[in-house]
Amino acid sequence: MTAADHPQVGEPGGSLLSIASIVLSMACVALGNGLMLAYVPFVLSRADAPSWVTGAAVTSLAFGGFAGCFIAGPVIRRVGHARAFACSMAFVIVSAVIIALGVNPLLWLAARMLYGMSGNANFIIAQSWVNHASANSWRGRAMSGFYMAYVICLGVGAWIFGQIPAEGNVSPLLTICFTAIAILPVGLTRLPNPPPPAKVSVDIPMTWRNSPVAFVGVLAAGGLSMTVQGFTPIYAATNSVSQQDVALLMFVMQLGLIFIQYPLGVLSDRIDRRIVLIIACLLIAAAALAAFFVPFSQMLVLMLVFAIWAGAVEAVYSLANAHANDRTVPADFVPLASTMLLCWSSAATIIPLGVTVLTPIFGPQTFIYAVLGIAFAYIAFVAVRLLHREVMPAHLRESFEIKTAQMPNAEGLVEGHGMPADTGR
Repeated sequence: MTAADHPQVGEPGGSLLSIASIVLSMACVALGNGLMLAYVPFVLSRADAPSWVTGAAVTSLAFGGFAGCFIAGPVIRRVGHARAFACSMAFVIVSAVIIALGVNPLLWLAARMLYGMSGNANFIIAQSWVNHASANSWRGRAMSGFYMAYVICLGVGAWIFGQIPAEGNVSPLLTICFTAIAILPVGLTRLPNPPPPAKVSVDIPMTWRNSPVAFVGVLAAGGLSMTVQGFTPIYAATNSVSQQDVALLMFVMQLGLIFIQYPLGVLSDRIDRRIVLIIACLLIAAAALAAFFVPFSQMLVLMLVFAIWAGAVEAVYSLANAHANDRTVPADFVPLASTMLLCWSSAATIIPLGVTVLTPIFGPQTFIYAVLGIAFAYIAFVAVRLLHREVMPAHLRESFEIKTAQMPNAEGLVEGHGMPADTGR
């Protein structure tokens, strides 16, 4: 199936307004997601529950996201993008209802797993739809706007948590409300449904052969992102940080995704991306070390540290993704995206699980040790690879795009949404 089979794909015409319904829906989804990312760890850390439960909630969310990678494609093939989107939103609502019923550790773990599954499936649906509806001439702007809207609203959702009572079920009820509203723009859109996707293609040998640095980088990004984003609110709450400050910390971290990623991305378009990956990991290690020594009494300084930390962590994913596309022929873009998403999801499940198991032994700072270990190991790996492969000329590289590892590059997971934008190669 090619772009020629679908006139709206890959040809001039249309505008950014044509995808506004999808972007608006995902912005509403992000508000609810940001709320729950702050609410669940904050409440569990203060509840009369076993110490392992709070970390297990992070692992459950990641494992659900991993399952969503396999569920999304068949569901879209069966009912189409619009109905699949509504179904995924229904499961988000069900998971929020379970949490709204009151603290029950086992039920909450199941709810977070369901939330992760439906959330990842929902993102795959939305991103593939945006990619399909966008013309080559403005697809880059469309995807950047899509990511930016989601990330900003994710932070706003966390900020909203700081303005409402943590006690009771106001947060999950608001999440239900935002999710219900998210169904409306897509339900009322006149944007055509993309054609049914073909079978998912995963090719680990090809991905490793084209770029070991990118392959390992996506694995590192999965573990880093889910660990930092998932365990930071837990760490803050266990140090008696107020609800308002936890919410503000989560909000500032999302801003770091924008203000740290972009300069590193611009730099990577001018010099070897592997060097920029090392710089990003050095920033991660420096911020992690600072997190050990900056006390919570200096909250403004700590927020700056965590903003840099989160931004550098997310940059690893974007840089690895760009480096992989630099060294991959366009015919392999779909299996590349599919493989990288599944690698990211695997690491995002396994690393937090290890942190959860070890936290009762080494304490609430275990996740910082884990991040330091991953960062230094990846630095060593990239440094070795720098000695074994030539630098690619700048004019042959992909242009850097801001992405977030919280919404990994999923457009290749469901084929049939149109051809990638022309790379000029």
